[in-house]
Amino acid sequence: METYDVIIIGTGAGGGTLARHLAPSGKKILLLERGDWLPREPENWLSQNVFVENRYVSEDTWYDENGKPFQPQIHYFVGGATKLYGAALYRLRTEDFGELPHHDGISPAWPISYDELEPYYTQAEQLYQVHGARGEDPTEPPSSAPYPHPAVSHEPRIQQLSDQLAAAGYHPFHAPCGILLNEADMAYSTCVRCANCDGFPCPVHAKADAEVLGVRPALEHANVTLLRNAKAVKLETNESGTAVTDVVVEHSGGTENFAGNVVVVACGAANTAKLLLASANDKHPNGLANGSDQVGRNFMFHDSVAVLALSREENPTVYQKTLGLNDFYFGSDDFEYPLGNIQMVGKSQAPMFHGEKPGETKLAPEWTLERVARHAIDFWLSTEDLPRTENRVSVDRDGKLTLSYAETNAEAKKQLYEKLHSILGKLDLNPGHLFHRFAYMKNEIPVAGCAHQAGTCRFGADPGTSVLDVDCKAHELDNLYVVDTSIFPSIGAVNPALTAMANSLRVGDRLLERLAA
Repeated sequence: METYDVIIIGTGAGGGTLARHLAPSGKKILLLERGDWLPREPENWLSQNVFVENRYVSEDTWYDENGKPFQPQIHYFVGGATKLYGAALYRLRTEDFGELPHHDGISPAWPISYDELEPYYTQAEQLYQVHGARGEDPTEPPSSAPYPHPAVSHEPRIQQLSDQLAAAGYHPFHAPCGILLNEADMAYSTCVRCANCDGFPCPVHAKADAEVLGVRPALEHANVTLLRNAKAVKLETNESGTAVTDVVVEHSGGTENFAGNVVVVACGAANTAKLLLASANDKHPNGLANGSDQVGRNFMFHDSVAVLALSREENPTVYQKTLGLNDFYFGSDDFEYPLGNIQMVGKSQAPMFHGEKPGETKLAPEWTLERVARHAIDFWLSTEDLPRTENRVSVDRDGKLTLSYAETNAEAKKQLYEKLHSILGKLDLNPGHLFHRFAYMKNEIPVAGCAHQAGTCRFGADPGTSVLDVDCKAHELDNLYVVDTSIFPSIGAVNPALTAMANSLRVGDRLLERLAA
C-alpha cells in the first residue's frame, strides 16, 4: 500500500488552504474529498434552483435530540462550504481571543492570542485576495499590513445608507470581501459584480474560495493528488493507539485504505467529530482522541437572523454585500454584554421567498413578492453562540449522526435585532416592515442552517478539557491534526472562514517544520 507524507481529509477553508501551503514542500500529499467538482452550469446563478430546490445541498440526513430527521444545509464539493459562502472574510476581534462575559455566560479564551495569529491573518487575506479598508471599523484589531486590495465600492443605494448611518453617529465600514474583482479595470476582472454571489456557486470562478485559491493551485504541484468522491469513514491506528496508520475510504463502490505519516482532518465541525467518534477502537473506546470526552461537544453556530427592510424607494443594488456595522459588537449604552455584528447579505430575489410559510410572507396586498424584492435592503445579524457541553454531535453504531442543540444568547440576539429596528426607524425606511428572511426555505429546524458550525474538537493546553494541543495535534495521537472550525474554543460574532484559513496556515508552518526534520 502506498504511503503518503500527508493525507488531508476535506478541501474547504481548512483543508484546501493547508494543501496549497504544503504543496511547494515537495512532500507527497493526498487530498481526500467526499464530493466532486461543483458543476459549472447555468443553474449556479438561478435562485429557484439554489434556494428553493436546494440543488447543491447534500442529501445527508441528520437527527435532532428528539430523533427527528432533518436535512443539514451543507455542501460536499471540492472547496467545501466555501463554494457557496458569502466570501465575507473578517478577522475575529482581539478581545475574542480572551475570556469574554456574555449575557448567557462566559465565552472562553483561546490558547493562543490574537497577536500570534495576526501574521497568518495577513497571509490569509493575501492568499484569498481580500478587499477592504483599514481604519473604518472601530472594533477592528491591529494589523501588520493593509488589505491587499481596495474595498469593494458601495452602489448608490448602499452608499446612501452608509452616509445616513454615519450622519446618525454610527460607524459603517466597507465589509471585507473575498472576490476576484478589479474595479479599476473591469475588462480584466474575473468578477462581474453580479447579484448571484452570496449563497450561490460562482461558475466563472470569481469567488475567493478554497477550490479556486487553495486546491487548484496545490494541484499544479506534481506531488499533490486529489481523490474525489472519496468519503473517509474511519481512521485506523497502530496497536498501541498512539498514531493513525490508515484512512479507510469509501470510493468507487468499494473500500480502500490509504496510509499517511501525518493525517489531517478538515471535514467541518460535525463531520470531523463524526469521523473521530466512528473510529473508536480498543485503545480509544469512546472515539479517537476522545479521552477528554470533548469530541463532538461544544457545537456552536452563529445565533443569526437574516432580515429585510423595505425601503420607501426602490433598491436597484446588484452586489449588495459591501457594508458592515460593529457598533454593538461589544454591547451598547443600555446593554452591557456583546450583541454582535450587522452586515449586508446578497440582494433579495423574488424566487427566494417562495416556499416560506404563508404567515412569514403575509404583507399588505400591494406588496407582491416581486415588489418586496425591488424595495428590499437585506441584513444579516450574528450574535455569538456560546459553547455548551450538552450541545453536541453524537454517532451511533450505524453511523447515524445526532445533533443536540439548544440556543444560547437569545436575549443578545433579540437586543441586536431591536437595535437594527431602531436604526432603520430613523432612516428613510419603513420601520414597520422588517421581516425575517430565510436563507433556506424548506427547513424548519434552525440548526439545519449550519454554515458557521464550529467547536466540536476544541484546541487547548489542557488534555482534560480539550481534544487538540496548541498546534492542533490530537493530545493522544502523535500524527493526527485538525484544521477546520471544529478547533474553535469560541466563535465570536463574525464569519469564521478567514480565521480557519489563518489557523490552517499557522498549523501548516508547524507541519513544514515536522516534515523537514
